[in-house]
Amino acid sequence: MKVLYCTSEARPFAATGGLADVAGSLPQALRQRLIGCRVVMPLYEDIPQELRDTMKFITSLSVPVAWRRQYCGVFEARAGGVVYYLLDNQYYFKRHGLYGHYDDAERFAFFSRAALEMLPYLDFHPDILHCNDWQTALIPVYYSIFYANNDWYRGMKTVLTIHNIQYQGKYGKELVENVIGIPRSDMPILEYDDCINLLKGAIETANRVTTVSPTYAQEILDPWYSYGLDGILRQREWKLSGILNGIDTVSYDPATDPDIYSHYSADDMSGKAENKRALQERLGLTQDPEPALVGMVTRMVSHKGLDLVKEDLDRVLQETNIQFVILGSGDWEYEQFFSALQERYPGRVCACHGFVPELSRKIYAGADIFLMPSKSEPCGLSQMIALRYGTIPVVRETGGLKDSIQDSGDNNGNGFTFKSYAADDMDRAIHRALAGYGDKDGWKILMERAMRTDMSWGRSANEYIRLYRDMLKE
Repeated sequence: MKVLYCTSEARPFAATGGLADVAGSLPQALRQRLIGCRVVMPLYEDIPQELRDTMKFITSLSVPVAWRRQYCGVFEARAGGVVYYLLDNQYYFKRHGLYGHYDDAERFAFFSRAALEMLPYLDFHPDILHCNDWQTALIPVYYSIFYANNDWYRGMKTVLTIHNIQYQGKYGKELVENVIGIPRSDMPILEYDDCINLLKGAIETANRVTTVSPTYAQEILDPWYSYGLDGILRQREWKLSGILNGIDTVSYDPATDPDIYSHYSADDMSGKAENKRALQERLGLTQDPEPALVGMVTRMVSHKGLDLVKEDLDRVLQETNIQFVILGSGDWEYEQFFSALQERYPGRVCACHGFVPELSRKIYAGADIFLMPSKSEPCGLSQMIALRYGTIPVVRETGGLKDSIQDSGDNNGNGFTFKSYAADDMDRAIHRALAGYGDKDGWKILMERAMRTDMSWGRSANEYIRLYRDMLKE
């Protein structure tokens, strides 16, 4: 079985968010399971020169973009044992920033068409075209219109993964013929809610649609989560499923992580205490092993649940002896709130603005409890990383948080959960976690259970392989 993984970003080449982590990890896990998986992505200006120096030129071709044709250079690179194809066009990609340009629709229409056009020039004939988010959503559309009946392409299957349904690629109808380049008779494939919607087109035409967690696959059938696409998703529910993402368990390993203060493992957790002490010292918190240290690493925006934190955290600090640290940036109102909280509780609260990767790892390793009360969370990686470091998550039951964290009230879970998006419910979950923290023997058992939870990409890769095989049987 051969898979072409089509993505607008992938580590280590270019990244803005979680998609790059997935595209840098899942293909490796598939290859380890003897699946021939290669990746295609744009050759952005922002890709570091040291990575460009490893690329070799494969071929060039002319790609149709509506009524015109554009040059495409195909370069090959390797990372983690995986072959990457990077598609070059300086007009579209020789600019800073991956997204947010006035002509993004045309840029990714070119990329989607080029990903299909390049295939006969390669020594690689994929069975599966695995596309991701709106930037590659035109690949299943183009395949169904222009390629499905071509002898060389016939029999390929397409799958679309929705990482966050909020971003859909919505544009005016005038782009259909002049930019997207499909016949007006095929416009209904993309048309939705009085505009064209690239994600909707892929939902229509792909053989399968997946999301990044089983619960999120169900949530986006609800108007509250779907950003307007619930109607078409309910019509195509038979092709929808959710597969929970994983994390890079080699990179995120407290036994070897070079960014933390002291190494430890599920078999020997003694080093975790030193991580807490050293983190307290760095952040100006009182160096005391007794108070529970509650951590957050997050974007400071409302859908991350910061409205609940803003409403409840002051009360928790008054009622308990906890310490609290947050790392992140975002909306001014939240940054100001946490800065003011730090002033009111010196030695107990630290607000770190911005994103410092090495500090985030020190927080994962040094905190006792990790708070993640999201309003919505398609998958979430932070709670998985926290588990890996024996830091017990307190999460709201939404999306991937619900699928990865089970409440330990029955003595079998790996964290603490709450259902309603309400400060009182979060408060109760925090107090239950603090009561658990007070039972040192029981807390050690919970930490070990958390660290042994399988959040690897291997689990996810096996589910994708089952999905691919089911598609090919049809």
